Amino acid sequence: MGVFVFLPLILPLTALPIARLAEQHLHPRAAARLLTGFSAAMAVCSALCLGLLGVVGTAQIPGNPLPDGWSDPEVRRMVPFHVEVGSAAIAVLLVVVVAVVRTLAVRLRVVSRARRAVRHLPPGSDPAVLPDDTPYAYALPGSPGRIVVSTGMLVHLAEGERDALLAHERAHLAHRHHRYLLATRLAACVNPFLRPVHRAVAYSTERWADEEAAGAVGDRRVTARAVARAALVAHHAAPGLAAFAAPGPVPRRVAALLGPVPPGRAWPPAHSPAGLAAMVAAAGTAASALSALNAAVALLLVLKAVTPL
Repeated sequence: MGVFVFLPLILPLTALPIARLAEQHLHPRAAARLLTGFSAAMAVCSALCLGLLGVVGTAQIPGNPLPDGWSDPEVRRMVPFHVEVGSAAIAVLLVVVVAVVRTLAVRLRVVSRARRAVRHLPPGSDPAVLPDDTPYAYALPGSPGRIVVSTGMLVHLAEGERDALLAHERAHLAHRHHRYLLATRLAACVNPFLRPVHRAVAYSTERWADEEAAGAVGDRRVTARAVARAALVAHHAAPGLAAFAAPGPVPRRVAALLGPVPPGRAWPPAHSPAGLAAMVAAAGTAASALSALNAAVALLLVLKAVTPL
């Protein structure tokens, strides 16, 4: 295995430059998809790396479930990781599992609470308007998904701004932005270096929905006013859901809407800083996958050699 098994734990750092530059040089749709792919791949490799380190580092501990042949001196030379390294890897894996389970539990609890809030409304109501003075609006995923908005939000928006708000939420549902957010949030649970990527994806999905809303209403300025006004009047949004006035850099969203339509390319130009950053992230993802695969194959070969038929 060698030291290459540790690479997937640090290679997610290669995705940080593109996470910062993607919003400036890519359509938010492309940025969300690209960053989610990088994040998911690197998280899987990080988890596999921790698992392999846990196996080889604790192979010499009495009572482990591995074959007795693992205690052979030749095997010890082939997998020269210390017990401390394996024990630390297992402890980190346990922390990762707890974080993933906690994240999923919080999301399920939030979605369940949101569904209970609209269950008394007719199934076909679109949007589902709740008589609540607290201003909020969010997309509730499901089969089918629903748009939930309070009367407190609607009363603060003009007619065109309401159309922009509803178009924004429909974009969240249509493009399943909650899946991008959940995938990158779980990836950040696996490897903390991926947290900036999750924040970039959260921003990109909001910008993606902003662009969809601007196209639906045919007026980027009206959409910008809707974003700004909703952010000003909203006291909170449903945590864990793709919300119209989600926490984040609202001034940047408004400035982007007041500017030209972003280019539709799926990959930044190779000669640009973003193109170079994207290639660095792609190389880091490939190296992470190859390192994890190499370590896994090496472990399987050793395990096969020391396991009696």
